[in-house]
Amino acid sequence: MTLIHSTAIVDPQAELDPTVGVGPYAVIGPHVRVGAGTTIGAHCVIEGRTTIGRDNRIFQFASLGAVPQDKKYAGEPTQLVIGDRNVIREFCTFNIGVPGAGGVTRVGNDNWIMAYTHIAHDCRVDDHTTLANNTTLAGHVHLADWVTVGGLTGIHQFVSIGAHAMLGFASAVTQDVPPFMLVDGNPLAVRGFNVVGLRRREFSPARIAAVKQMHRLLYRQGKTLDEARTAIEALAAEVPESAPDVAMMSEFLAGATRGIAR
Repeated sequence: MTLIHSTAIVDPQAELDPTVGVGPYAVIGPHVRVGAGTTIGAHCVIEGRTTIGRDNRIFQFASLGAVPQDKKYAGEPTQLVIGDRNVIREFCTFNIGVPGAGGVTRVGNDNWIMAYTHIAHDCRVDDHTTLANNTTLAGHVHLADWVTVGGLTGIHQFVSIGAHAMLGFASAVTQDVPPFMLVDGNPLAVRGFNVVGLRRREFSPARIAAVKQMHRLLYRQGKTLDEARTAIEALAAEVPESAPDVAMMSEFLAGATRGIAR
């Protein structure tokens, strides 16, 4: 038997591992699948074609898998997919996707997602992110690994945030933010790079020095973006240990579609 409170309403077609816990007055729809060890708090509503992995902790009043806030959506069978070991706090809202853009909203593993966070249709949140209270992701946003977002921050649709970037409190994010950068404000401004986060993740001094140089090339030396990209790519030969970080930055800059915060 699953650990389901007597007041919860779980559709008979829902697939819950026997170790899943469901709190009072929760409602779980017919197309929901939940993996082992996940707990679902009181008054949560989980609906749509939603798949949730193992060992997640979903707090009370969360709404996961509702239809997207998109006027074009017409009931198509799109999805929400959530990985493992995520903490999803009170009143979070994650929507399913829309057709024509993959149709899947994805949340990865080991994310810390605080109260009132909204993840709109077709967003992709990778692993180890921290989203503070009232973070709002519009449609098609991508957050790479280890991104930190301050509370009350809004991120414009189709924006990408690179790995290890940090977005400060109450920021308005309308352009792509390169990996490692520290940004905040409205209008958004680059304040430096996320040296504290890199140290916590045990980046070596050589790698941190290379990230610092990438920041200088992009923001402190008056170079055009093309000039900065060329100089950044040369860092891999100068500091071989930084080659993966340089490659990640180069790939991000080449693929930026909304212009970068600069």
